[in-house]
Amino acid sequence: MPERPLIVWFRQDLRLFDNAALTAAVATGAPVVPIYVLDEASAGKWQPGAASQWWLHHSLAALSADLASYGLSLHMLRGRHIEVVPRLAREIGAAGVYFSRAYEPWAVAAEKAVHDQLTQAGDHQAEVRRFPGFLLKEPEDIATKEGNPYKVYTPFWRALNLGGEPRKPLPRPQKITPHRQKLKSDNLKDWNLLPAKPDWAGGFRETWVPGEQGALDRLETFLENALTGYAGGRDRPDRESTSRLSPHLHFGELSPATVWHSAKSWAAGRGYEGNGLEVFLKELVWREFSAHLLIHFPGLPDSPLRAEFERYPWHDDNAALHAWQKGRTGFPIVDAGMRQLWHTGWMHNRVRMIVASFLIKDLLIDWREGEHWFWDTLVDADLASNAASWQWVAGCGADAAPYFRIFNPMTQGAKFDPDGEYVRRWVPELAGLPARYIHAPWQAPQAELARSGVVIGETYPRPIVDHAEARKRALAGYEQVKN
Repeated sequence: MPERPLIVWFRQDLRLFDNAALTAAVATGAPVVPIYVLDEASAGKWQPGAASQWWLHHSLAALSADLASYGLSLHMLRGRHIEVVPRLAREIGAAGVYFSRAYEPWAVAAEKAVHDQLTQAGDHQAEVRRFPGFLLKEPEDIATKEGNPYKVYTPFWRALNLGGEPRKPLPRPQKITPHRQKLKSDNLKDWNLLPAKPDWAGGFRETWVPGEQGALDRLETFLENALTGYAGGRDRPDRESTSRLSPHLHFGELSPATVWHSAKSWAAGRGYEGNGLEVFLKELVWREFSAHLLIHFPGLPDSPLRAEFERYPWHDDNAALHAWQKGRTGFPIVDAGMRQLWHTGWMHNRVRMIVASFLIKDLLIDWREGEHWFWDTLVDADLASNAASWQWVAGCGADAAPYFRIFNPMTQGAKFDPDGEYVRRWVPELAGLPARYIHAPWQAPQAELARSGVVIGETYPRPIVDHAEARKRALAGYEQVKN
């Protein structure tokens, strides 16, 4: 009798290097059936947005090609995880289903349902094994002395480090035994994950190389060119000083353990003792902290952790929301960020904070509107990081920024884009303005505007709010919440 195969269920681990589920399956010597399930129902309103779907298509294509080099096909199936995975396991007589753990509420529910269906008594039983790999440490492994989840980042960082180094990455398998039975599989292009009419993804193609090799190349480029200057450069959107690894990490093309140990190894090999390494690792752990919050507070994407913020007097202003989404607010650093997002599916982290503060505190629009827009337009849209970050800016989440911290878009632009190069790149109608005026063009002398070809209200919009007055309104709203 032929050996029963093992299903390796790929999820947010679209890689072969440092994939614990795949490594364990290969170690048994059993034939491997790699699958990916497109579940468009279980996540409800949080199913992947358009930008994430673009990335997913290309990441799956890259994974398929990598598996083909081992003589395997990636079986792509559409339907609910809790139906598709057990049905396939029974159909092929699988000895087990191995997969990497995920942390979204519906993903947790799917894991339990698959486990229960395949391990309970019946005609067919299969071993169900869940492996780590999306995080450095599992959320349950980090808790306060009282056994509670952390709500403040700094002690979380300390606790993670006190627990010892993250595990070392696993090598790619040298050989994988394929399952010879021909199985039904969808065609990736039939999933219609890519935009068609119009094709808005030109900027995505210019910017990104999805897939495991693209992730490893991006990591190497960052370490060689930017890690030493990361501490001072990470807040400068006019420079290539950040890693841009977030989409690769979200789709699991790269494990955080690989990033952690690669960065440490690179620094040790060059005798680098600057603070860029620690600052970078702390940023990596912010992602970890967000997942920690989501697993302990599954309502994070929909409700403020500080319940009193449900009483905040938000404004329902569709015109202002639309201007923000399209990068037409009249505040250059905000508009540059929103246009970068639309063109590339990504935005520099400092600018993310600026545009989020502007939506919430200048326009008084509910943070959840911004969260939903980012969810649809970011290639790195991660439920935990997106929700935690928006709540941080709004002042209603864990370790939140103080409610009275309201970014001034003009001073933020002048500080972090001092020469105006970021604004010139993404708001070309202002490219002729000198740096002293580019972050507040309405304050430029008329002669300077004319010389630069800028007509406020025509070639570039007037500011849609007065920042000073908007700040007063925001603070009044927070006082209302407090009282």
